[in-house]
Amino acid sequence: MTAPLTPSRPIDGGSESELPAVRLMPKANARAIRHGFPWVYANELVTDRRTRKLTPGALALLEDAERQPMGLVSVNTNSKIIARMLDRDPAAVIDQAWFERHIRRALRLRERLYDAPFYRLVHAEADGLPGVVIDRFDDTCVVQPNAAWAEALIEPLCAALVAVTGATNVLKNAGGRTRALEGLDDVNAVLAGAAPEKPVPVRMNGATYLADVTGGQKTGIFYDQRPNHAFAANLSRGARVLDVFAHVGGFSLAALASGASSALAVDGSGPALELAQGGAEAAGVADRFATRQGDAFDVLAALRAEGAEFDVVICDPPAFAPARPALEAGLRAYERVARLAAPLVAEGGILGLCSCSHAADLAQFRVASVRGIGRAGRHGVLLHTGFAGADHPQLPQLAESGYLKSLFFRL
Repeated sequence: MTAPLTPSRPIDGGSESELPAVRLMPKANARAIRHGFPWVYANELVTDRRTRKLTPGALALLEDAERQPMGLVSVNTNSKIIARMLDRDPAAVIDQAWFERHIRRALRLRERLYDAPFYRLVHAEADGLPGVVIDRFDDTCVVQPNAAWAEALIEPLCAALVAVTGATNVLKNAGGRTRALEGLDDVNAVLAGAAPEKPVPVRMNGATYLADVTGGQKTGIFYDQRPNHAFAANLSRGARVLDVFAHVGGFSLAALASGASSALAVDGSGPALELAQGGAEAAGVADRFATRQGDAFDVLAALRAEGAEFDVVICDPPAFAPARPALEAGLRAYERVARLAAPLVAEGGILGLCSCSHAADLAQFRVASVRGIGRAGRHGVLLHTGFAGADHPQLPQLAESGYLKSLFFRL
C-alpha cells in the first residue's frame, strides 16, 4: 500500500519536511483559492526547475506569493490545472484514513438521498476528492481517477472504498476525457474482486436499466439525469415519446414506467440500444418500446420526412462543447438539435433539450435552444430548468461542477 504522504516544509518553525513547496505568482488570485476555488492554473504558479521536476501527481505545500501556507495540493506540470487543492490543512496526511473520512462523508449524504445503493458516490471536487468520480452499483463500485494524484494513490483509495462501503468489486474506468489532459493512460483495471459478467440491473424512477459497467459509456449509466428523467416521465402519461441520444433508454424507459403509450429510443450505439431493449423487457414494457439505430441528426430529419409526431421529445446529446475552444461549434450543434426536434413535437407537446457541456453555461445553452426552436417555426414557453441530481453536488466556487442543464419547453 502507498505510504502516507505528509507536508514537506517547516510550518511555524517545525522541522524539515518531506514534500516540496510550490508558490503562487503575485498575479494569481490567492483570495479565490482561500475562499474555496480548488484549482491553480499553470500561468498562476511559479514553475522553476525544481517544480518542473516533480512527478505528476506529487503532493506539495501551496504557498501564496508571500510564502504563507495555503494548504496541501497535488501538482502536475503536464496539466493546465497545475495544482489541485486536496486539504486546507497544510499538516494533513493523505493516507487510507484520509480517504475513508471523505468517502464516509459522501456516503452519509447518499444514504439520506436514496433507499438503494445505486448512485454517484463521489463527485470529484464537490466531495473533496478532486478529479475522482465513483459510481456505485450495489456491491460494485466504478472509479474514474481522472487526475494524476488519484492515479498515484489508487491503492489507498481503493482500500478505503472497500472499507467504508463493503463493496466486493472495484473497477477502474480509465475512459475519462480529462485523463489524457493529465498525461494518464486509458487502461481499465479490476482493483478488487471481479468484473460483473452481466450488465447490472439498476432501478430508478420505476424503470429498470441495464448498466454495462465494463464496456459501456462512462461508468455504464448516467445517474445525473435521474431527476430530469422523473420530470419528463410525469409529463408522459399516455404520451407518444421520442428519446434521442437515448443511451440505455434513460428518458424513454422512465416514461414507459410512468404510463407513456409508446416510446422510441434513438442512438448511434447498437450495444446501448440492446441494453435499452433488455431494460424494457425486464420492466415488462417491451410491447410499447422500439429502438432505431443511427446518427441522431439523420434520424431526426428522417422522422420529419416520414411525418412522425410525438407528444414528448427529449434530446440528451453528448457534450458538444466539452472545452472552451469548442464552444461556438457546440452551440451551433445544440441549436441544430432544437431545430430538427421541434417540428416533431405535437401542438401543445413537450420538448426537452439537455446539455452536459462544461463550456456552455445555462444562458448560452438556453439562447441556442430558443433560437433553434424559432428557426423551426415553432414557439414555446419554458416550463422547467433541470440540473444534475443531488448525488452530483456542485461546488459553488467551481462553475464547471454545474455542467448539466435540461430545458423543458411546451411548444
